[in-house]
Amino acid sequence: MIRFTNVYMTYPGGSEALKNLNLHIDSGEMIYITGRSGAGKSTLLKLIALIDRATRGQIIVNGQNLERVRHNRIPYFRRQIGFIFQDHRLLYDRTVFDNVSLPLVIAGYRHKEIRKRAQAALDKVGLLNKINNYPMALSSGEQQRVGVARAVVHRPIYLLADEPTGNLDPALSWETMKLFEQFNQVGVTVLIASHDLDMIKRMKKRIITLKKGRLLTHAGTPIKE
Repeated sequence: MIRFTNVYMTYPGGSEALKNLNLHIDSGEMIYITGRSGAGKSTLLKLIALIDRATRGQIIVNGQNLERVRHNRIPYFRRQIGFIFQDHRLLYDRTVFDNVSLPLVIAGYRHKEIRKRAQAALDKVGLLNKINNYPMALSSGEQQRVGVARAVVHRPIYLLADEPTGNLDPALSWETMKLFEQFNQVGVTVLIASHDLDMIKRMKKRIITLKKGRLLTHAGTPIKE
């Protein structure tokens, strides 16, 4: 479960990214967050992952008040979260295997378990045959799938994706969205920020729309301001 209660986020310089956001997401849901550039989509995901901290308000994730998570406990908190970035953020001097296995190495898993899980994650995204390649030898779509494999290799209960199809063509975008749906079908709570409203409407999942940091629509119902 994820709950935002009267959440505000103001960045240095006075830019307000979120304004009085109230939101409830049940465990096991798959939700799309949409809105124009600057609407607050990325900020919402970053607050859940404790990449940023809210200026004001309360955020509860899996029963935990994020305001009370100390800085040195953030890496442990993030073990329940997989985060997929639009720009991949891969290590280009490391192999696909090294990139995908990184979260497990950091968490202290044994080598045998790391290899088993990394291979399973790459097989899930159709890249097991690229396990020894370097990212620069892959297409943009393949690099994105490496990012997906890295995000799910530690079997998170929350999967957050920030514009994961922004650099992909329509066919690859649809394939990627269907892949997220497969993870959701095994119980993972999935939140996807996307500006591609036409495509996400085809997925027939709950849609949250933000406008200038405020909740504009929720499950297709207008929110009165």
